[in-house]
Amino acid sequence: MEELIEYILQFGNLNGQQINLVKKMAIEVQLQKDAYFSEAAKIPSQVGFIVEGVIRGCYYNNKGEEITRCFVSENSLVVDYVNFEANTPSSEYLQASTACKLIVFSKQNWEELSHTIVGWDNIKNKMVQICMFQKSRKGPVISQDATTRYLEFMKNFPSLSNRVPLTYIASYLGVTQQSLSRIRKNIR
Repeated sequence: MEELIEYILQFGNLNGQQINLVKKMAIEVQLQKDAYFSEAAKIPSQVGFIVEGVIRGCYYNNKGEEITRCFVSENSLVVDYVNFEANTPSSEYLQASTACKLIVFSKQNWEELSHTIVGWDNIKNKMVQICMFQKSRKGPVISQDATTRYLEFMKNFPSLSNRVPLTYIASYLGVTQQSLSRIRKNIR
């Protein structure tokens, strides 16, 4: 819980009573690898803060292929915020790529913080902007060759290559797993 409080305090000040309220509104959750934090065709109902682990955003294209769009790791919020706020079904999945430990707020508790804590909306907006930026960071530029895309991935996510399945990385890069293995072998 302390990781969450440290994160929040980067964006504004809370007194002891407000911090206790935030702690009271949140619950710690374990998510097994491959479990979903939120699913396509369902209305997102919670906001999470990743304490440990990696969650990926993914969807199915019109050919039925699974596409990894983003990775979100420790000390980050994770939520499909546009659909969460609009109360509309999501078009993508947020899935645990590794076992994850999260601190989670229900929609009701998340909104309650806005009604109770003066200044919470400013803090929340700053956190959500970063969350949305991380999720919207475009994947690799497909016009680049696959090796360049992989090197760019390694620069942006240095700790992920040994933590998430290669199939997810290949999907993110827009290459087959065999191509990714060949690229990795040639780089070493």
